[in-house]
Amino acid sequence: MATVSVSCARTTTSSLHYTSSSSTKRPNKIQTPTQIRFNSSSSSSSSSVTEDKPGLHQSIFPVKELKNVACGLLAVWALSAASPVIAANQRLPPLSTDPERCQRAFVGNTIGQANGVYDKPIDLRFCDYTNEKSNLKGKSLAAALMSEAKFDGADMTEVIMSKAYAVGASFKGVDFSNAVLDRVNFGKANLKGAVFRNTVLSGSTFDDAELEDAVFEDTIIGYIDLQKICTNKTISPDGRAELGCR
Repeated sequence: MATVSVSCARTTTSSLHYTSSSSTKRPNKIQTPTQIRFNSSSSSSSSSVTEDKPGLHQSIFPVKELKNVACGLLAVWALSAASPVIAANQRLPPLSTDPERCQRAFVGNTIGQANGVYDKPIDLRFCDYTNEKSNLKGKSLAAALMSEAKFDGADMTEVIMSKAYAVGASFKGVDFSNAVLDRVNFGKANLKGAVFRNTVLSGSTFDDAELEDAVFEDTIIGYIDLQKICTNKTISPDGRAELGCR
């Protein structure tokens, strides 16, 4: 049994009291409290709305609209109260069983390049693209799952990887020139010798990533993001100079 109670105020006009200003009479407005109670039970398909006010008791059967609203509010409350941990600890989806999932990188996404929206998830986890020189260039891999994948020596110039998840992936010697790599998670990734020439890195994270000998010439990065990446001790002196680390 769930009960929703809403208190309202009904404005009524009394014909017994007037205030006079010159020859004009105006009615006084008296606030009469009105209370609406709605009862919903899972074992009953009927509902009732009871309106209480002094001297009046009225029941209305049924009111489908109020029932839908009340039940909807109760459902939202129940979900938010019962499972707050799910939203706080999101998990990656299971590995795709599509036998051609690795080949999807050669097609990429057709929608949502900047915001990571896609028509179908691109699951490239554990795929091997070592020394791939032609099929990845300029592709849209927004929101792609790339953890533990190998891209060593690949040509990924002009690629779009907005909101990609590349934790633990290997990008040794990858050319990311003119690419858009905003909001990418490169945590624990191997980026030794990677080239980020004229590359957008805004919002990307490199926690515990290997950045030795990486090239950051004309990299586009925000000030806060620059401060974070400069804390990475694996960046070579030349890379730090190109970034402007202090």
